[in-house]
Amino acid sequence: MSQSPRSLTVNGRTYAWPRRPLVVVCVDGCEPDYLARAAAAGVTPWLTAARARGTDRIADCVIPSFTNPNNLSIVTGAPPSVHGICGNYFWDADAGVEVMMNDPKYLRADSILAAFSQAGAAVAVVTAKDKLRRLLGEGLRLGPERAAACFSSERAAETTRAEHGLDDAATWLGRPVPSVYSAALSEFVFAAGVKLMETRRPDLVYLSTTDYVQHKHAPGTPEANAFYQMMDGYLARLDALGATVALTADHGMNGKTDAAGRPQVIYLQDVLDGWIGAGRARVILPITDPYVVHHGALGSFATVHLPGGVDAGAMVTRIGGVAGMEVVLDRDEACRRFELPKDRMGDVVAVSRKDWVIGTAEAKHDLSGLDAPLRSHGGLSEQRVPLIVSRPAPGLAPGTRLRNFDIYDVALNHAA
Repeated sequence: MSQSPRSLTVNGRTYAWPRRPLVVVCVDGCEPDYLARAAAAGVTPWLTAARARGTDRIADCVIPSFTNPNNLSIVTGAPPSVHGICGNYFWDADAGVEVMMNDPKYLRADSILAAFSQAGAAVAVVTAKDKLRRLLGEGLRLGPERAAACFSSERAAETTRAEHGLDDAATWLGRPVPSVYSAALSEFVFAAGVKLMETRRPDLVYLSTTDYVQHKHAPGTPEANAFYQMMDGYLARLDALGATVALTADHGMNGKTDAAGRPQVIYLQDVLDGWIGAGRARVILPITDPYVVHHGALGSFATVHLPGGVDAGAMVTRIGGVAGMEVVLDRDEACRRFELPKDRMGDVVAVSRKDWVIGTAEAKHDLSGLDAPLRSHGGLSEQRVPLIVSRPAPGLAPGTRLRNFDIYDVALNHAA
């Protein structure tokens, strides 16, 4: 476009038009200690320097601290109460079924990416897993003539110009499609982001990785440091190409085991079946998605749909007394505190402690695929995440509470 608007307002927030390309990276499962340990090991020289010269803050992600609600919060600049995506999985009361929340029909707000795309900006999105691609790409105007694209590493060989902005992204990048259970799935995202910047130079790029490494390896381990060293190299290349680089995470990550390394699980469906009768209550685990090998569909957040005649207040108290629980709330209080859509939550919301997870029935969770002590997320203990921009933001007050979904505001409106 020969002329662009000075700013756009999206979901009640105004964003300045980018003065240079902006790359926002959501590093899945990036507990802040990963960055601290990698820096101490000397394997992230670019990121260490960028944090010193730019903006380096700690922010809060949204609860539940899962992938879909946080990625959608980041790209809409709003909490789940606005955009509607409150988990990877939920009970669709209208349809009477449990479903994956990966269809754009569940979105209730436009994204920042879509708004800028429709206003004439070239926007590119690359995700590791395809479960996010349709949600993140909703409303984008795609095509090589617009320097725009939206695809996932997982299905890169299946892309088409009409739907994704380019044909066969794997061949375009010159890389085979990696295993979904590998660090290479995230490296594909970074490599694609660099090539897009080299060849198409979009105005806005959103890169979203997978937390395969973080589920298996704690901060400071050789495998974790190798991942962040890889990431650092690609971020340095994006910076050298003239982009502002901004980084945050969808959630942190913690070990969910006892001192002997055994998983600490509250099988809440089994508990409720014992209290009020088999199958009368319905426990929903919003962490549920097709990729359960590394976490067994166990996270630190659950919502419970109760049958008629069971008092929610009394059940809040009773569930709150179960060993391993941190916070149990009724629907109204949970939605107020965590900014969630009331019509997509159960009667009770339960959040487990840092070293515990919540399951449904023990018989329904297959942990045979775990080849390392269980690490997962979903609770308040995984809420703290980095928020880093490669340029300083002198007008941002030091004491300002930041959310991960403030990153576009910081990068577009505050960064020098």
